[in-house]
Amino acid sequence: MSIHPSLRGVNTLVGERSVFTRKERLLKLMEEGRVSDNDSAYGLPKVRTKFKIKSTKKKKDKED
Repeated sequence: MSIHPSLRGVNTLVGERSVFTRKERLLKLMEEGRVSDNDSAYGLPKVRTKFKIKSTKKKKDKED
């Protein structure tokens, strides 16, 4: 059974984006020093948007 649209949260349409706009991409590359103002706008290097964080599983203490 699906949830009625009026009961959904406010931020359901706002999620993680998998791409940057050109402006965001250029700003990130300039912050990292990988591109300068004089470089061409064509052939820009790729920029990662998000990183997966490996979860560390906690070992359970064995009680004897």
